[in-house]
Amino acid sequence: MPVNRRDLLSMALLGGAAVALPLEASLRPVALRHRLAASALPAPFSAPLGVPPVLAPVRQDADTDYYRVTMRESTTEVVPGLRSPVWGYEGIAPGPTIRAVQGRKVVARFVNELPATHPQWGYAPWTSVHLHGSASLPQHDGYASDITNPGQYKDYRYPNWQPARTLWYHDHGAHHTAENVYMGLAGLYLLTDPLEQSLPLPKGEFDVPLVVTDHMFTTDGVPLLNIVEGKGAWGDVVAVNGRAWPVLRVKRRKYRFRILNASISRSYRWSFSDGTPMTVVATDAGLVPSPTVVRDFRHSSAERYEVVVDFSRHRPGQRVVLRNISPPKNVDYARTGTVMAFDVVDDPFPTTDNAVPDVLFPEQPAMNVPEGAALRTRRFRLHRQNGLWKINGTTWDDVVRSGFRKVLADPRLDDVEVWELVNESGGWFHPVHIHFVDFRVLSRNGLPPAPHECGGKDVVYLGPAETVRVLVKFERGRGRYMMHCHNLVHEDHDMMAQFEIVDPAVPAPDPLSEPSSWLPAGEL
Repeated sequence: MPVNRRDLLSMALLGGAAVALPLEASLRPVALRHRLAASALPAPFSAPLGVPPVLAPVRQDADTDYYRVTMRESTTEVVPGLRSPVWGYEGIAPGPTIRAVQGRKVVARFVNELPATHPQWGYAPWTSVHLHGSASLPQHDGYASDITNPGQYKDYRYPNWQPARTLWYHDHGAHHTAENVYMGLAGLYLLTDPLEQSLPLPKGEFDVPLVVTDHMFTTDGVPLLNIVEGKGAWGDVVAVNGRAWPVLRVKRRKYRFRILNASISRSYRWSFSDGTPMTVVATDAGLVPSPTVVRDFRHSSAERYEVVVDFSRHRPGQRVVLRNISPPKNVDYARTGTVMAFDVVDDPFPTTDNAVPDVLFPEQPAMNVPEGAALRTRRFRLHRQNGLWKINGTTWDDVVRSGFRKVLADPRLDDVEVWELVNESGGWFHPVHIHFVDFRVLSRNGLPPAPHECGGKDVVYLGPAETVRVLVKFERGRGRYMMHCHNLVHEDHDMMAQFEIVDPAVPAPDPLSEPSSWLPAGEL
């Protein structure tokens, strides 16, 4: 495989941080000739939808649940009948779901038992686990240069003081996040609270996670990471919860679907084949103030949207297909417009928790910050220069060379700011993720946000030639946090920067202050 000059740099450690630069995974010359043809793919809806198992804590005390999660190699059938290698948390992809309760802390020991090098792509799979959506301290946030090498582990501490929400944990290791996540290092983390539990929204078997990914394989099942002109990687197989084009049997009542786009580059626009409406009840930051009904909506990498769908209007035996009307600047294939199916059955069901109230969470913190409270406006330009993806002309290399001190913003604790995110190109889009904070989308090119962006967010779609304004309050935080594009090819090449929340009264924690340890890991 051709290797970019940046891979020729030796890996160095500075304060436990990787400063090596990413693999250029150009597979076109040879490997794509062995791509699994569309004609060899199974018929859609030939496999039932699976649901990731819930992970049990290894122990508990008065206010904390303790988990141990091992990253290891295994095999799976994304495409029915074809075994493929996977790197998964607990050897499965998606990884097991962690369920957390507001007010109870979590300590999770993540152990890296991956191979020393990737068998096809030849890079060393160091890792850094980011709990996406959590207001964690910097040293537990999955800072990209805070790496754990094969044979090491790190204990991450999660405070869980935020309102209920769908989070996810995934790899964030510089500069191989795209490869590691593509290989399967992603899983759900569901935080609940008393308000969510009190609402009559669907629960139990009717609260269903849908983790959407896209893939490409060789004829013998080996993953192909087809990076197109450095812009992203798009597969020709769409999977939900690790299975290609699955089907779910649904009863004639309401279901709550927690949809995570875990694809490394692809964005989607969801709609149902028969026009069935979807009611948006939660976004990245959890429950929205009041529900919004949509017929379709756009969904970029790393965003989470929770929708309630009512199947009571469908007749038994009816099949409803979830479709993808692809947004611009994706690379699409014959079957990427189809995602999964729902087969309606006439089985009995409980009538409880089968409603969507008119009011859900009017006190949603991110949505209640007044725009007039903003102390300043900052502008962040996301652009490409000399083959590198940059923010305001800088890359993560610049952060590393500064001794991890360079920041693009330094708001004080409890400051409110407007951040203008600018994409001057018409050739690509960026899902922009700001760590630690929730924010409200104020406008797109001066117009109101899309109807489905009706709640707090931590990722926002920045389309071609768009300027998006978001309102952020920097509360309960201190220290340096990352902001980056969540097209993971862009992130790896090298569209990452950082900001610092400054608390004059308390020294900021160093994100590299608690490095990983070598095995044996012992007990928690």
